[in-house]
Amino acid sequence: MTNILISGASIAGTTTAYWLRRHGFTVTVVERAPAIREGGYKVDVRGAALQVIERMGLLEAVRARSTDMRVATHYDAQGRPVATLDAALFGGRTGDDLEIMRGDLNELLYDLTRDDVEYLFDDSVTAIAEDGTVTFERSPQRRFDFIVGADGAHSTTRRIAFGEESRFVRDLGYYISICTVPNTLGLDREEAVHASVGRTANVYSTRQDTGAKALFMWSSPPLAYDHRDVAGQKALLTQAMAGAGWEVPELLESVRGAKDFYFDSVSQIHMDHWSKGRVLLVGDAGYCASPASGQGTSLAIVGAYVLAGELATGGGAEGYERELRPFVEANQALGPANVKGMVIDSKAALWIQLKLMRLLPRLPGRDRMIERVTGPIHRAANAISLKNYME
Repeated sequence: MTNILISGASIAGTTTAYWLRRHGFTVTVVERAPAIREGGYKVDVRGAALQVIERMGLLEAVRARSTDMRVATHYDAQGRPVATLDAALFGGRTGDDLEIMRGDLNELLYDLTRDDVEYLFDDSVTAIAEDGTVTFERSPQRRFDFIVGADGAHSTTRRIAFGEESRFVRDLGYYISICTVPNTLGLDREEAVHASVGRTANVYSTRQDTGAKALFMWSSPPLAYDHRDVAGQKALLTQAMAGAGWEVPELLESVRGAKDFYFDSVSQIHMDHWSKGRVLLVGDAGYCASPASGQGTSLAIVGAYVLAGELATGGGAEGYERELRPFVEANQALGPANVKGMVIDSKAALWIQLKLMRLLPRLPGRDRMIERVTGPIHRAANAISLKNYME
């Protein structure tokens, strides 16, 4: 029986584990964290990814845990509301698109696999030999027929098999930071946003969440920092947001004590091939589209489904890349365009954007303008015809 190791209990990793088991493979997942990661930020599930979730029997469970966001309101530097949008439009969602907290989705996926997939927590891969022998940080060496890297944009598996990360990173020129903060604004399934030239602050609270998430994004040339130095990263965020109005100073004070602080460049991973020998990459490890795309989770889910299906039906790595690459390219193309609408680079452009948001409900061409926002996302989310690998 084919024995497969998945590195990373991410959404890509747990979804891959589910489909590989459905196809009869023996699956082990190794995860650096001591347990499935909780919390995180809200993520979208759209188009083809919804089809995969439905085929997993999880659609109603995901709907039941949807964020139920209602509105997004923009505020000026003095705290005055200047524009309010429906939350779905603000997030580019249409039709059956769903939004869920990342931790909630991964918990559902883990619960679906925990009984027939071996999970090795608090461990990681340190070496991979040509014959599939894997050396772990803690566990004894073991041999696998395939090793799947599902360990994110900063993938250790990719570095071991393909080389240094810098060869594959495409920096979009922005940084992002997210963490949990107290819900001092009293938000109830709503987002509060303040945008100034070159930087944006966003705070939101979802259904059944007593706290809130603060998200900061800003334009910047490459920054030099240690990925392990959280205090240094918080200092860089504070420096980037210095002088911003609205509630930003208070939010930065709350960030100081945040335990789930996330900080990274807004970047994509571009590779000519997602496989090498016995190693295959899935999700952000192979084709990160960046948070700006809004499609990272959907790419992970669809990529996992196609990878497992092609391995099971004889298409192998070549079939995986052939089926998935057009879908990946369509969704990665969203990132550079979307981020320019999330962080505005001039006063004039910011004024125009807020003015359009304020007038949108009353504009005669409202539907056409909405389609300009949601259309590209919808088309990219459906840019693949999924095979039925179980037939």
